[in-house]
Amino acid sequence: MLNHFRTRAWGPADKAVVLAVGVVLLAAVAFVVVRLLPERCGGGLEAAGGECVGVTAGVLPGEPELEGLIRGVAEENARVERSWTHPENGQPRIPYVRVALMMPFTSDASSTMSTEQIARALAGAHAAQLRANAQAGPRYQLLLAHNGKNLEHWEPVVDRLAGTVDDEAPLVGVFGMPSSTPDTLAAAEALSEHRIPAIGPILTSTTMEAGYLFKTSPSNTLYAEALREYLAENPGNGTGFLVSDRREQDSYSTDLRDVFLAYFGKEYGLKQRQASYLGLTGDDEGVPQRFSDVARSICLTRAETVFFAGRDHDLPHLVDRLASEPSCDHGKPTRILKVGIGMDPESTTVEITEQLKEARITLVNAASVDTRSWAADKQLPAGPRGFLKQFEKLREKLRNDPEHTQPWGSKPLDDGYAVMYYDAFTVLSQATGRAYDDINGGGKAAEGAAANNGAPALPRHADVYNTMVNMNILGTRSGASCVNCVRGASGTFGFDESPDTRKWAVCKPVPVSEYPEPDPDAKTRAAGVYRSFEEIFDGSCP
Repeated sequence: MLNHFRTRAWGPADKAVVLAVGVVLLAAVAFVVVRLLPERCGGGLEAAGGECVGVTAGVLPGEPELEGLIRGVAEENARVERSWTHPENGQPRIPYVRVALMMPFTSDASSTMSTEQIARALAGAHAAQLRANAQAGPRYQLLLAHNGKNLEHWEPVVDRLAGTVDDEAPLVGVFGMPSSTPDTLAAAEALSEHRIPAIGPILTSTTMEAGYLFKTSPSNTLYAEALREYLAENPGNGTGFLVSDRREQDSYSTDLRDVFLAYFGKEYGLKQRQASYLGLTGDDEGVPQRFSDVARSICLTRAETVFFAGRDHDLPHLVDRLASEPSCDHGKPTRILKVGIGMDPESTTVEITEQLKEARITLVNAASVDTRSWAADKQLPAGPRGFLKQFEKLREKLRNDPEHTQPWGSKPLDDGYAVMYYDAFTVLSQATGRAYDDINGGGKAAEGAAANNGAPALPRHADVYNTMVNMNILGTRSGASCVNCVRGASGTFGFDESPDTRKWAVCKPVPVSEYPEPDPDAKTRAAGVYRSFEEIFDGSCP
């Protein structure tokens, strides 16, 4: 009986059969993977690092909370295409161009953007798309260009975008790129090689400079200029402390650290009073957001002015440690100077606000936009008013969508992401519209339209770039003038080709605010709102 169940030795024929079966199985698995991945990712997308990266005018697989927003963009894109290919009710055909939003649409605990930040940025971009499509001129598709939650999959994205610049509906520009990292700079340089204008709505590191890269936010140097004006009015006792994120891949934090040292190092003694921590974003080894040693050092040196060169989502952890550090003298005030696109909601929660008040800590924030001040302004300028009207209209639409949850939180405007992404799209659409009007203004332009079967000629990416570098502030005898510049939701600003400005926004307002807000009888003296490169116009920006 035992011999009946004994395994016989395999011969050459058995091995050949097994090998053949294995090859067939591997081929079958490869076939299934090749067939299923494109279907899972969709047209224009490919699998990379467990994500679907690439470019689409349709529905992009992203965070579930973003479904309503992403679907809304896809529906508007489809409507724009139909208005050209199959207009309804005898309407004329309306040509369209494409603008790409290049940023992450997925997130995790340590990724570049949180789900809430993605939602606010996408909402601002979509609001600008809807507003532009309601005006005269060409219409706009908003392409979603997902380059990975940590921005590392930019190469296939740039390749796909570069292949659309000569389409019937051409790509005219790119915006997004939310973080000052080596990958962001590499992507901007690659786009510049294709001569595609790109805008970084929230880039601030001075290292973020490429030939065709524009920035609608101030640089860290310009933020420091605004803080210097604030400190001129409120110098304190001169005892400072520098706290910086030591992550190697974060150009933002390392650049801001260097800027703080250059601007305030000598006056506030930052070289002899500084400490570092490991920030949350990124894959550096070690436990992030450990501030115990930092807090003790600040309290030991009795530093009154703390310069924070880190990301906003790390700041509440520093506040918590300072507020609970027993060696601190909470009877004396401490201020933390920081920069940011706006005031991050994580820094103004009820819990953090109570800690700030009890420990007598004040956050001093130099920002790209201060939407918190809008509530007190009874007569907002046209830029913010137009943005608010369109943004609230979009919120109401999504509020009535039973399948949509609004992940942007109870303070969707405070961090400034929605505003700055709205303005970045607006710059591209304004430049496109102006180039469109010029090209179709008569003469050779009319001849070109006739050669195009009577359809208006569309501007290309080169035309848009050439328009953007002339969206400048002009000096006149009666002061600076805004003729071709941008009247955005974040303020009035312009661009030029000057080597001094390096495609950073000119005359961009850089408000400085305090949180918690000081009492009306407080001794703090508010400086005037700094405007980027205002010295060019003798401080008379429009």
